[in-house]
Amino acid sequence: MRVDQATRTAGTGGGAMPARVRLHRAERREQLLTAATRAFARSGFAATSLEDIAAEAGVTAVILYRHFDSKADLYRAVLDRTSARLASVVGTDHFTDAAYTALIEAARVDPDGFRLLFRYAAREPQFRARADATAAIATDAARRNLATRLQDQEWAGWAAQLVPVVTLEAVLAWLDAGQPQPEQAAERIARVVNSVIDAAVHAPPPA
Repeated sequence: MRVDQATRTAGTGGGAMPARVRLHRAERREQLLTAATRAFARSGFAATSLEDIAAEAGVTAVILYRHFDSKADLYRAVLDRTSARLASVVGTDHFTDAAYTALIEAARVDPDGFRLLFRYAAREPQFRARADATAAIATDAARRNLATRLQDQEWAGWAAQLVPVVTLEAVLAWLDAGQPQPEQAAERIARVVNSVIDAAVHAPPPA
């Protein structure tokens, strides 16, 4: 970190003022994104102003504008950061037990970002396309992974659309429930998802 020159005295009391710490640009950007994630998750995009976010971060609006051109630009940056973090720990191409565990851990570490990306962004008209693109990537990955397990392509398409929805809704519901028994959450969610796949694989018995 770099430290600005400290103000030596305060008023007439002569007491030393603490030095103001100035973060490197990348560190400041991370701080602002973290604060914005909390603020947007608490109040939503429309009801959250840049001044609210600046106050959440403990900086001035001027500093915020040095890093982001607009509130929309900041919101997109929050979504992008969460997406990148998830891709780095979960991956984007496989549905495995390890992926479920990583997904739960990522949601636990950053519940506000997870909710913004997979719940709230889809409700904002300005960012609906971004949410739809994320869903399309997940569906495409599911389709590739299910191709070798399902011979009926119509049911494979059904499962490919449903598996990501069930997975994410299960994680969101787990967050909303207070994150119970995190050591068991991945296994339970995997069981729910596998039940969808089994329904696509196995035809129901004749009536």
